[in-house]
Amino acid sequence: MRAMLLRSPRTPLEWATLPEPRPQAGELLVKVGACGVCRTDLHVVDGDLSDPRLPLVPGHEIVGTVAEVGAGVDAFDVGDRVGIPWLGYTCGVCTYCATGRENLCDAARFTGYTIDGGYAEYAVADSRYCFRMPSDRSDIELAPWLCAGLIGYRALRMAGDGNCLGIYGFGAAAHIVAQIARYQGRKIFAFTRRGDTAGQRFAREMGATWAGGSDEASPIALDAALLFAPVGNLVPKALRDIAKGGTVICAGIHMSDIPRFPYALLWGERQVRSVANLTRSDGIEFMAIAQDAAIRTSVTPFPLSAANDALRALRDGTLSGAAVLTTA
Repeated sequence: MRAMLLRSPRTPLEWATLPEPRPQAGELLVKVGACGVCRTDLHVVDGDLSDPRLPLVPGHEIVGTVAEVGAGVDAFDVGDRVGIPWLGYTCGVCTYCATGRENLCDAARFTGYTIDGGYAEYAVADSRYCFRMPSDRSDIELAPWLCAGLIGYRALRMAGDGNCLGIYGFGAAAHIVAQIARYQGRKIFAFTRRGDTAGQRFAREMGATWAGGSDEASPIALDAALLFAPVGNLVPKALRDIAKGGTVICAGIHMSDIPRFPYALLWGERQVRSVANLTRSDGIEFMAIAQDAAIRTSVTPFPLSAANDALRALRDGTLSGAAVLTTA
């Protein structure tokens, strides 16, 4: 099969020919239709996340069709449409797994990081961590749901019942979360890079009540702030923007260092929280609400061989919505 291969961090991906993988017991072989390009992929390629499995096929927002079923798999059949997310395996027996927090499992493995992912024509995945995908959307439209949607939804849940939400960094995850929040009757205040008028216009198109630069103060006191931009300087900024009792949720797997800030910004029972991975129950809940809310994704498709171009566009901040690699 053809695949984009990372041989070492901070180097371009290599257009390679690899043996087609075979599913072991409990696994699925999936013919990849589309794979989203996530900021986490960028962190892996750029060396921000340590100890990836190398050489590595990145990618963890995978939508495709089951081509072969491993022994013992009863939940899926050849021809089924499935999604493969970031969380690819947990031990199932540790304290975290036993208490509904499998996202924190110390033995977890991750698609496109410690397991080969979807920047390829085929991918193998543990069937227990795959999702059935809706039949009325294209692979390209659905691919961002598998991380941008799932992680964004987990961040939104951490915001509680707050009505006025700030979103910092308006890309793939934010444009999905904004639609769900609007479906729930909430108000969205979007913060983009300074001077990014196109991004602010896109946020308003996705239902934001207000959009401006991250250097601007929020026009109202926010109930919660969701940070999708991996910029530590935004944490004290968001603390200034939220009301007492509010929460700042850092939704990325990596962020630049958070600068020192006065305790007065945290006082008033404000909180700072992080989102770590996802659980399978997050996925089930998200798939249901995304369909109820008629989520539409804004995507820019790239051929699989142009994965480096897609990563570059994400790094440069020139995308509206999500980049998606296609194998067609």
